[in-house]
Amino acid sequence: MITKLKLLTLIPIICYFSSFVLEGPAPVKESDDTRQVREAILDYVEGVYTADTARIHRSVNPSLVKRGSVRNRESGTYSAFNEMSFQQLLELTRNWNKDGKRADANSIREIEIYDVQDKTAAAKLTAVWGTDYFHLAKIDGKWMIMNVLWQTPQPK
Repeated sequence: MITKLKLLTLIPIICYFSSFVLEGPAPVKESDDTRQVREAILDYVEGVYTADTARIHRSVNPSLVKRGSVRNRESGTYSAFNEMSFQQLLELTRNWNKDGKRADANSIREIEIYDVQDKTAAAKLTAVWGTDYFHLAKIDGKWMIMNVLWQTPQPK
């Protein structure tokens, strides 16, 4: 039988050990495919941020279809969805931040992975230029960006 004194002695011990259990489950380890999808998107954003076309070649399929809409700051209206090809993305990458004034090591690069299956994936990137939504495909064992739909930041 547990006496009041024994119970009072056990309470701190129970609290101490229960703190390890109450931390919750260990974080789920990212699968190799999810990690590779994240790396492809990181190559894309870092490529543009650092004017490194090699990172674009590594992460973006040459059949890329990229469509985007830019908001006019004065009128608040958005442009029609303009298309950009792989070659145009390479040109943009070479020039957009070649002086290092538009993005740096502290610039936002938030990646959210929505879904990864065995051949397709969907994700989102928040970057200094706005939001990009991605469709990726696993081609010959490598995750490549196939489609991008983007827009400049929403008004605050």
